[in-house]
Amino acid sequence: MLVLAGAGTGKTRVLTTRLAYLLKKAYADPQEILAVTFSNKAAAEMRQRTQALAGDNTESVWLGTFHAICNRILRRYASLIGYDSDFTILNTDDQLRLIKQILKEGRGGKAPAPTLALNVISRWKDRGLTCIDLELAPYLYERYKGIFPLYVAYEEALRRFNSMDFGDLLLKVVQLFESHESVLAQFQGQFRHVLVDEYQDTNAVQYKFLKLLAPTGETLCCVGDDDQSIYSWRGAEIDNILNFERDFPHAHIVRLEQNYRSTIPILAVADSLIQKNTERLGKTLWTCVSGGNLVRLKGHWRSIEEAQFVAQDILRLRNRGGSFAEIAILVRAGFQTREFEEVFIALGLPYRIVGNIRFYERLEIRDALAYLRVIAIPHDSLAFERVLNVPKRGLGKAFLQKLYTISQEQRCSLFEAAHFVVTKDPALYTGAEHHLCAFVELITRWHDKINVLPSAELLKGLLAESGYRAMLQAEKTSEAEGRLENLDEFVRALADFPVLKDFLDHISLVSESTPSQDKDFISIITLHGAKGLEFEAVFLCGWEEGLFPHPRAIDEGGLDEERRLAYVGLTRAKRLATITFARQRQMHSQWQTTMPSRFISELDRNNIELLGGISWEENQHRPEDKKRYF
Repeated sequence: MLVLAGAGTGKTRVLTTRLAYLLKKAYADPQEILAVTFSNKAAAEMRQRTQALAGDNTESVWLGTFHAICNRILRRYASLIGYDSDFTILNTDDQLRLIKQILKEGRGGKAPAPTLALNVISRWKDRGLTCIDLELAPYLYERYKGIFPLYVAYEEALRRFNSMDFGDLLLKVVQLFESHESVLAQFQGQFRHVLVDEYQDTNAVQYKFLKLLAPTGETLCCVGDDDQSIYSWRGAEIDNILNFERDFPHAHIVRLEQNYRSTIPILAVADSLIQKNTERLGKTLWTCVSGGNLVRLKGHWRSIEEAQFVAQDILRLRNRGGSFAEIAILVRAGFQTREFEEVFIALGLPYRIVGNIRFYERLEIRDALAYLRVIAIPHDSLAFERVLNVPKRGLGKAFLQKLYTISQEQRCSLFEAAHFVVTKDPALYTGAEHHLCAFVELITRWHDKINVLPSAELLKGLLAESGYRAMLQAEKTSEAEGRLENLDEFVRALADFPVLKDFLDHISLVSESTPSQDKDFISIITLHGAKGLEFEAVFLCGWEEGLFPHPRAIDEGGLDEERRLAYVGLTRAKRLATITFARQRQMHSQWQTTMPSRFISELDRNNIELLGGISWEENQHRPEDKKRYF
């Protein structure tokens, strides 16, 4: 069975009620039920809800994340695939450290940046590809031949250390099932019911795992929504849900289409957008929820005006009796949060960045700020220490300790200690001291430019010449790309403060401002992070070409997923949804004149209220007496 559960239709309730029903009616013993989810939070919520419905006989149910379930299986049968049952599970830091060690020893070939290599290897495992599989796939082998030797050496090291990474937990279980039919038969016989949450987010190896356990699908009940598949960048395969009936020809498809969350105009606009996707199973949401505004659309000249409009509108909603906790701002990219944060701080509005950290507290922003502090005040030892070996210059902890010793003996700053080291006879330099000399020259040279160049130019030059930007570019990951976007936004912020000292004073005040301890705060969330949440009022900001849809999606044919992302954003709103865009936004350190997102032209105009900044080609009738939010 596949339950196609649209946004706000009670997907979690369906799965937990089915699980409780199986237990209460004694259709299955607890240990005969397998229920898999994608997060520990979802698993805990499902167990809690099921216990409330069925009592305490849920403890024996195999309920957890894919990784937790597979870990449980491997602890019992690891010896069959050459591991001890007490194997360790490496986190991302451990994995990266192991890969760096392999490359240092020259056993990994000429692989690219370690972070990129790890990202590629993780994706291979998500797709269920072993080293042998890659050897049999010439097109993959040829494309990634620089990483393949590293993959082989990495796997050998994992086995030697009796370790697995998170990708292995699923991949090794699939290998176990495929190589030991008796073990597979045992679990096929045990699990009379296999329940799967968020089926649209399964990747290739998770699909293999489920297909092995339920080859005919008779024991399988999946709940998902193809219109909310937004995680292809981390391995999710939407074809798993689109091809469900092909994979299981006798499948029963149930569509849940009654939405209990949003008003009619919001659903009408969301539906008009998602129907532009051709690769979908199809459903039409409807609701009995009455009232609510039309979806509002507002254009602005500059992005700062967009942030100011949202802030003032939030104050208006608050004054009409609403709470900040009922309001969310949804953005496509993390760098968009900065302008909202600064406007909110200026107005004293409480806010939180959901699923992320505040703009000026992000790692790359703190690093860039430390560079600025060092050139402004070379004797700032904390800032000096932070950037001394970022990016790597061979000036690690041992060398830093040497500088600390000198600074204590001479009663001077770390910069002065460094200057003391590099003023000795260059013929006596070690390799590290050559690097230190170059770093001191870098700081001195840019310090001399403070009164010559504007702050933004200083930072752009520093990021380039120090190698910081090149370090992130070499990673070639989505995370590194986001960090580069944040740095571009930081450069843009500096443009408003030509004098560096003025900016450093400003940033100290902004950084000192802490989020409200009250639970009544505005939520600022990326669209990807908003899935599963709901709010009375939602502001969907930055609907512009080149931002949303994202340029990478346009280039790589990913418009369908971007459209699903817009659909997810719209359906987070209960009673009020407001879409905004700006005609000018600074991206990649340059002001760009932008066009409204193509998605705006796909919206149902009959359920849109124009607030200015855009006009339809034809006149629209809009009721004069609209009910206002709150």
